[in-house]
Amino acid sequence: MTNIVEYEVREKIAIITLNRPEARNAVNGDVASGIEAAIDKLEQDPEVWIGILAANTAGQERPVFCAGADLKAINSGNAAALNTARGGFGGFVYRDRKKPVIAAVDGLATAGGCELVLACDMVVATTRSAFGLAEATRNLIAGAGGLFRLPRAIGRAAAMEAILTGEPFSAQRAYDLGMVNKLVEPTQALDGALDLAKRVCKAAPLAVWASRKIVLAAATESDKTLIEMTNKEFGAVLSSEDTKEGLTAFIEKRPPNWKGK
Repeated sequence: MTNIVEYEVREKIAIITLNRPEARNAVNGDVASGIEAAIDKLEQDPEVWIGILAANTAGQERPVFCAGADLKAINSGNAAALNTARGGFGGFVYRDRKKPVIAAVDGLATAGGCELVLACDMVVATTRSAFGLAEATRNLIAGAGGLFRLPRAIGRAAAMEAILTGEPFSAQRAYDLGMVNKLVEPTQALDGALDLAKRVCKAAPLAVWASRKIVLAAATESDKTLIEMTNKEFGAVLSSEDTKEGLTAFIEKRPPNWKGK
């Protein structure tokens, strides 16, 4: 039986793949629980340092990374299953985690699908991709973080236009506005995300995780809180085995051998 959410590890990288191409990778209860279980594996495995969220678009004439909530599931009375207690929508958008996740987008990411992307830490997208929050055109609002994450990602004016019109915007525009880290050719999203993930894995994982935590907090916390948080994380990283290894490797002019501890 095919898994509706696939999980694969390549070296230090976990690849989490939405696998409902026949339903435009829409989120139902199985997808939500599957993503949550995959994030659990990512967070609990000390040998995995970073994740990639991808989607199977096989057989789709016009590729869709994720069409958002499965309306059939909602119509059948199963709307609550699309959220989990720890992760919110898709088992992911509000999940507390320490390891970064890169979205690998090839196709349309709309409504809740766009909100899954916005909950990731970095985005690699193909030139044929697009993003949008279409909820207002159905007399709904984006309820999984999109209304505050999209303005942070592309600026208030551009986000207001996208949200109030419900019209999608291209991956090129998302890249120009700072939402997308890297643009790649069609079908190359996963390869591009793997390249970025490997570059991140060259850095010390403890420092990566601590830095991510502070960068995310910068959007909501006061300078005083951020200074306290930075000092705490700095002390924890400084006292780790990897700091000694990093300094020794620098002195010996060799690549460091990170252990994540």
